[in-house]
Amino acid sequence: MSSDFDPLKELTRAGSQLTRQLDYQSLISIIVEQSLDITQSDLACLYLSGVHEQKKGDLKLVYKRGRFEAPPEISARSHLVDFIRDSNEAVVQLGRDGGPFTELLLNPDMSSGIALPVSISKSDLGILVINSTKPDYYNRERFLFLDSFTKLAAGMIQSSQLYQQTRDYLKRIEEMQSYQENIFTSMTNLLVTTDTDGMIRYFNKRAGERLKFTDQDLGKNINEVLKQSIDKRILAAVESSLTDRSEKPEIRGIFHSDEEMDFSLNISPLTSKRGRFEGLTLLFTDQTRERELQEAVDKVVEERRLIKDMFSRYLSLEVVQKLTESPELLKPGGDKKEATIFFADIRGYTSFSQGRDPEYIITILNEYFSEAVEVVIRHKGYIDKFIGDAIMAAWGVPLQTTEEDAVMAVTCALEIQELVNSSRRRFFKGDASSLKIGIGLHTGYLVAGNLGSPRRMNYTVIGDTVNIASRLESVAGPGEVIITRRTRSLLGDSFVIEERDPVRVKGIVEPIFIYKVIRKKKRG
Repeated sequence: MSSDFDPLKELTRAGSQLTRQLDYQSLISIIVEQSLDITQSDLACLYLSGVHEQKKGDLKLVYKRGRFEAPPEISARSHLVDFIRDSNEAVVQLGRDGGPFTELLLNPDMSSGIALPVSISKSDLGILVINSTKPDYYNRERFLFLDSFTKLAAGMIQSSQLYQQTRDYLKRIEEMQSYQENIFTSMTNLLVTTDTDGMIRYFNKRAGERLKFTDQDLGKNINEVLKQSIDKRILAAVESSLTDRSEKPEIRGIFHSDEEMDFSLNISPLTSKRGRFEGLTLLFTDQTRERELQEAVDKVVEERRLIKDMFSRYLSLEVVQKLTESPELLKPGGDKKEATIFFADIRGYTSFSQGRDPEYIITILNEYFSEAVEVVIRHKGYIDKFIGDAIMAAWGVPLQTTEEDAVMAVTCALEIQELVNSSRRRFFKGDASSLKIGIGLHTGYLVAGNLGSPRRMNYTVIGDTVNIASRLESVAGPGEVIITRRTRSLLGDSFVIEERDPVRVKGIVEPIFIYKVIRKKKRG
């Protein structure tokens, strides 16, 4: 760790990772991984007690980072746990010889360590244990960072739990609302009740309207009232239910009158709280009306399903939500709009892949794609397709904000280049470490829409704008982000940009004015 290690700066950076998450498991992983990475330690483990348990027990290992083995649990009766539970203070062990807390050195190869409390709740205790193979490793700066970070993390975990509890509570409320809504909906059906002899005791307004019941029918035998309008098979089912007190679900028939009605009928025994048989409940559902409502609902559901299926893997959740709430934003067929197209290609890929095992090549590509795609989606881009080792993305489709789209696209390109150049990247490792990325972007008009056949349909973009961006990507050198004049005009003064000589590309008659984006300017 460098001598200019700034605990506050590192805490701010690590804290920003925490604040992006409310998912419990994601927070756990961030706590351990950030603690290990920032302190450049060799082993980090989080142990928790009371997780989903009624009684206190040993602290279980819930997340580990580092290549060294660690015990799966720490005894709740250990001196370390007793001290931390009683004092709620961190413990530092700077060597293997001497000291009361050598048990916090989780592996024989470890020479120093620190254990910090992570207060999950009033009853649950967490202990974050960080180890190093070097003695006397945990100085004041590392301690200050870890102490502050674990306290911040504990608060975030408690917030996560509160968030989940709130979500569960809201879910229960929604379920109650749904139940209540179903009751109200059923009241639009035709409800009739009888006594034990089949005499009509009650019918709702809807039943009176559709079955032509009047108050004079109360006290009359239901089969006598309906015998001119309903099939004998259904009347026999009513008589059978009265006799054997059984339920008869989903009986379908037609009510014959001036306005015929297709219906389904559910016959159920009517019982008291003590289970005494008191008659029948007959619930008629107007199938004609139900079909009309269902067709309308199915249409809306299908529209939203298609949108989610088409975009959920390639767009941010925020954009997908907007599309599902406003499906009219997606016009049938093609829609002409201005968008920024992005192509990113791996430099040196062809020579690198020659003679290598295909499975290894796919692993290298997938590791890179997994990281790069997250950057694109985070900047609200749309992943159009993967073309070999290249990524094609678009900003401005399916939702459009032209200037903001261009800024986000270029910002995304710079962030991917920074990711490739980072010593902490999780891709292009080993033999692939020399691989670089060239990125080209162009803004212009194109057609966006569903392309394909009824068996396979994809939302994509076509036009000269796409072709120019593709050609421009081949102009970009390793580590470069190259843009056109139109894209440049939408960026304002937010970036450091270097003008390049115009280039000619295949398929385009006029030379293209291009620029290299160096970096984004710092605000203030």
